Amino acid sequence: MPHTLSSPSLRKVVDPILEVVAARNPGEPEFMQAVHEVLESIAPVLDERPDYVEAGILERLVEPERQVVFRVPWVDDDNRVQVSRGFRVQFNSALGPYKGGLRFHPSVNLGIVKFLGFEQIFKNALTAQGIGGAKGGSDFDPHGRSDGEVMRFCQSFMDELYRHLGEHTDIPAGDIGVGAREIGYLFGRYRKIMNRHESGMFTGKGVAWGGAEVRTEATGYGTVFFLEQMLERSGRAVEGMRAVVSGSGNVALYAIEKIQQLGGLAITASDSSGYVVDEKGIDLDLLKQVKEVERLRVSDYAERRRGAHFVRGGSVWDVPADIALPSATQNELDGAAATSLVRNGVVAVAEGANMPCTPEAVDAFRDASVLFAPGKAANAGGVATSALEMSQNASRQRWSFADSEDRLRGIMTSVHDMTYESSERYGVPGDYVVGANTASFVKVADAMLAQGVI
Repeated sequence: MPHTLSSPSLRKVVDPILEVVAARNPGEPEFMQAVHEVLESIAPVLDERPDYVEAGILERLVEPERQVVFRVPWVDDDNRVQVSRGFRVQFNSALGPYKGGLRFHPSVNLGIVKFLGFEQIFKNALTAQGIGGAKGGSDFDPHGRSDGEVMRFCQSFMDELYRHLGEHTDIPAGDIGVGAREIGYLFGRYRKIMNRHESGMFTGKGVAWGGAEVRTEATGYGTVFFLEQMLERSGRAVEGMRAVVSGSGNVALYAIEKIQQLGGLAITASDSSGYVVDEKGIDLDLLKQVKEVERLRVSDYAERRRGAHFVRGGSVWDVPADIALPSATQNELDGAAATSLVRNGVVAVAEGANMPCTPEAVDAFRDASVLFAPGKAANAGGVATSALEMSQNASRQRWSFADSEDRLRGIMTSVHDMTYESSERYGVPGDYVVGANTASFVKVADAMLAQGVI
């Protein structure tokens, strides 16, 4: 296929790099998956630009500039000492200071953080906001923990991480398990340690103390804005379409909200316990109450919503829909699920989460000519709005919700157009995977060439 490395000479370049990555990073399948996808799809760039190969751009790109792993001791409400593990992988700063979220979840390990950080390089490049790629987090699980426990953990976590941060060095944000509560505690501890109110060193803050309007909504809204552009180019619109959405965190909630605002019908939400189907359309106020305020399960939504039903386990992707927005976590949508979606008539898929579709799923969508938007393009709205928050902090300005949303829509339109134009340039128009990877890779590679071997 045109998006893979078919040239023997290119295979000789890429295969040894993949072998080194596999040897250096054993037991990290998600990171290997992300590296494979990028290196396999930038073949036309490498064919055109041998200077990238000669300068060792690929070898440098797949190795993080810095990896930090640290102990996080904290005391629970029973006065018992707990020990979690913290991570920060600062992957590439050629385009600007490191930028990427923090994830608190039991599944977090070094390989997961590296995969997320690697993806962040290219996502951030597509936003054209002058930010590099990083990611971090911990295997700490905030679910079910008291505010006091979360505060004590966050303070201990920041006691180590602060020395690696700064508005000109590395600017974290939230991710899975890191919402307004966690960001508040993390930023507060940083401010205490540093003895200065360095607003621009953390994004996703509360609006009352340096945060930006639309930051909470940005990833979900941005995913739908990208979807809207993708559909428009093919002569379709969100209005009147049924959407199946996975997850029930920020990304899913606000993707559902924007789908509904554009006249679509979002009928599902999910969490680790199962999924809920609401044929009348998700009652967003109720879902926000259950998930954001009460921190309960989607089964509680079904119990309170007449006509909705909860499915324990199973696959949300078996629900027939026109649009699919995987917005929960990595590799949640496999080849079998993609086949089910195709069989049920899906026309477009946009990744709200980071790499939620397996390679087999992506191939199934491509083979069926389903419009497919990879996460590094479709969910770039969150980090793009984080960059806007940094701009507001630096200039001590505050933009309205409407103005911020307009800026977000403009950035996502630009990301879409840049991605599509790159797919055209390299001979596969409408292949957004190739488009996103080639467009972003060229930006990063050119910056690395210009700055020398560092």
